[in-house]
Amino acid sequence: MLPAAARLRRSEDFRVVLRRGARAGRRRLVVHMLTTDPSPAAEQGAARAGFVVSKAVGNSVVRHRVTRRLRHLVSARLGTLPAGSTLVVRALPPAATASSAELGADLDSALHRLGLARAGGAPRPARPEDAAHDDGPAV
Repeated sequence: MLPAAARLRRSEDFRVVLRRGARAGRRRLVVHMLTTDPSPAAEQGAARAGFVVSKAVGNSVVRHRVTRRLRHLVSARLGTLPAGSTLVVRALPPAATASSAELGADLDSALHRLGLARAGGAPRPARPEDAAHDDGPAV
């Protein structure tokens, strides 16, 4: 479970992250992240997270199951987020039939896409489609 200070609750907080944050979509979920959060919790350096699981995902039992799985996955990764950042994870309909491992893989992939794995300044990994058009090193 997420600590109380790490939860997004107000619709305005969700709206700000969805409108201004960076987005990375995957098959089962979309992750929105805003790294410059002006809220009071950001001043304390706490990363915060919220979840959006609509009726398109399934009935209430399915939605709550998906939310619990996502909450568990995000709580394990909350310490790796930059201080003051806000994360919104939006579940897509395929999340209803996904296992926790599949949701975790999509979450990790989305966070990697948002640049969290490169926080230490490591170069961005080459995309496979870029390799097909690479003419070698520039001279």
